[in-house]
Amino acid sequence: MNILVTNDDGIDSPGIMALVQALRTVGTVTVVAPDRQQSAVGHALTVSRPLRATKVRRDGVLFGYAVDGTPADCVKLGISTLLSERPDILVSGINHGANTSINIMYSGTVSAATEGMMLGVPSMAVSIDSLDYRTDCEVAARYAAEIASKLLSLGMPDDTLLNVNVPALAQEQIHGIKVTRQGVSGWEDNYERRKDPMGREYFWLSGNYLVRDTNTDSDEGAMKAGYVSVTPVRYRLTNEEFLTQLTTL
Repeated sequence: MNILVTNDDGIDSPGIMALVQALRTVGTVTVVAPDRQQSAVGHALTVSRPLRATKVRRDGVLFGYAVDGTPADCVKLGISTLLSERPDILVSGINHGANTSINIMYSGTVSAATEGMMLGVPSMAVSIDSLDYRTDCEVAARYAAEIASKLLSLGMPDDTLLNVNVPALAQEQIHGIKVTRQGVSGWEDNYERRKDPMGREYFWLSGNYLVRDTNTDSDEGAMKAGYVSVTPVRYRLTNEEFLTQLTTL
């Protein structure tokens, strides 16, 4: 398979390095990823300035392209322009920090996979439940490669991607793979009010993550219970149940 790899942590992140190494056992890998950290940018696209793509080499061999844009930019530019062949699948990750529940909406990692899906490429996003860049991603990468190898045979609908979340545990501590639904946990946000050295006021986003869904049939609950959570996600946002009530407008 020809595999396009991207992420939102940047082309130099340890997560993408582990993912590429694992996926090379599955197919031919090309990386098109942001040239810097792009976490929580969602599905943003760059429209007010041109994009630049720089070739990146590792050990004298072309590793991929670093793009000065968002994860969705990377996928669009990669598939439409940079790649000589259309990828068979797209894998986004490995993201440092879980992308479960409401975090799916904010995630650049998941949005990159969403863009791949929208462009007709079977796509998946992979995250590990640790924000520490020193966390070993080898186990998560092995699970990613295992699932990626089956991606074309799963018969996924055209409007669906897979969102994979892996516990930050040793292989023997993980109970296996569990298919899950998106959970309902979310953030209680606040902004810390601060002043810079010139006395000017600024605000820094902070908050608490409220786990409201611990059932193991949810992505959050399964991951916290030691399972690799795999959630089929689609972006068809119409509230079908509410349609009939709106006929009174």
